[in-house]
Amino acid sequence: MTSISSLEQGFDQHKPSNFELLSEQQLSSLIPPSLRYILAVATHRRPRYLLNVLNSFEELFALLMLVVERHFLKTYGGSFTENFYGLKRERVLRIKGGEALRAGLGAPHLMRETLRLKDRDIWKNLAVVVGLPYVKRKLDESYEIHAPPTAILGYNCNRDMLPHDATLRQRMIYYYKWFLRNVYPSVNAAYYFSLLTFNLAYLSDNTKYSSPFLWLIGTRIRRMSDADYRAIALAETTPVSPPHQRGRRRGQSTSIWNPATFSAIYSRLLPALKLLLPTSIFALKFLEWWYASDFARQLSRKVTEGLDLSPPLVTGLPASHPLPSTNPLKNSPTNPTIRPNNTVSLSSPSSAAAIAAPEPPQPLSAPASKPTPPISSTSHLPIFTVLPPSARTSALCPICLHAVQTPTSAQTGYVFCYTCIFKWVDGSHERQAAFMAAGSGEEGWGDESDDEMVAGLEGGGQSGGREGKWESGKGRCAVTGRRVLGGTQGLRRLMI
Repeated sequence: MTSISSLEQGFDQHKPSNFELLSEQQLSSLIPPSLRYILAVATHRRPRYLLNVLNSFEELFALLMLVVERHFLKTYGGSFTENFYGLKRERVLRIKGGEALRAGLGAPHLMRETLRLKDRDIWKNLAVVVGLPYVKRKLDESYEIHAPPTAILGYNCNRDMLPHDATLRQRMIYYYKWFLRNVYPSVNAAYYFSLLTFNLAYLSDNTKYSSPFLWLIGTRIRRMSDADYRAIALAETTPVSPPHQRGRRRGQSTSIWNPATFSAIYSRLLPALKLLLPTSIFALKFLEWWYASDFARQLSRKVTEGLDLSPPLVTGLPASHPLPSTNPLKNSPTNPTIRPNNTVSLSSPSSAAAIAAPEPPQPLSAPASKPTPPISSTSHLPIFTVLPPSARTSALCPICLHAVQTPTSAQTGYVFCYTCIFKWVDGSHERQAAFMAAGSGEEGWGDESDDEMVAGLEGGGQSGGREGKWESGKGRCAVTGRRVLGGTQGLRRLMI
């Protein structure tokens, strides 16, 4: 008698803790929004085919989970997420205390078959696992749609007045909205209060049910035992003969639409979800860590450290002209390819003709043409810009021609002093003001110096300045003349 009482009052190792149950419920609640998000991203790419699927997501998801949960309840004795945490569902015996500890210790296999869910119990659990969350999501969605107008306009608003000759459908919609606005908040509060009450009672070991709905259907959640794992392993390792080896009748097809073939595929496809769920969780947590940590930025910075990036290619800039060659060998008399006019090749058979008809002098290379300023596509006026940095001046600011202070990059890729580019985009830089106050032509553009600009500014300019004939470059890049999106907010400080 002492041993029996100690067994009845001892620790129940098959009873799951509240943390296990809450983790399982949280994982189960994360599946619908995750699938909806993936479907929404895919719908942006293929809206013609997936828009109707996204609009009917709740119904399609409920049908999908009905198939999946029925398979897991029938095969493993628990729902999809409960099987991931090593939990199962079993019936509660209609005996005093609902426990048979001695029978469970003496004949665990027989006890497992006794407590196993029957077909009727499976459908009851499907109503709780699939049907109840579906109804709850639909009611919450409808409440968010129809409750805010009443909260804003008050209950006296006559927006949804029932007409006298209302049809049955109009009456149902009217009373459904009235239920959402007046009754559903109380029902929702009672729902969560009952869950809290049963959780506290389950935590204090005063009840075997962690949910009021499990109490209604007479089912409780337990940890899987060794007998359960052995029975599942035996069922999974039992070879299933293919349809063409099961004594197929004459004329029976072996296509994929054959019920026997479809049943075989169904029995092999759904267990693969056991591997898909942990893999998806690992991928989700890895992506969350990757984008939240600083490791990805450090890795990308180290990869680009040794890259020699070429300067940005900007259309509209003048083409660079080659400088005249300073190699003395190209113009020397000893160069066989170029001969002076007063010399004759002795190896040439027509030396006399060469003397009589000397070669015409080679034309000198044309001087490099002056670059032209970029033209605005809206006002069709030339835009005041500065020269792009060369290899010799790459460390200098293109605007002030001094060492870069507080390097700041425009959207075109060129780097300036923060003060210089901020004033330039704002249109208040000294060079802009001096240029616009100078003469009206192109003189001074492209080769102006700071002293000339300041002199033009102090002298008051010539012939009214360049207002209306040039753009000062306000809101544009100082080198390319392209607009900086966002103005001064589009500038980015650099960390060197």
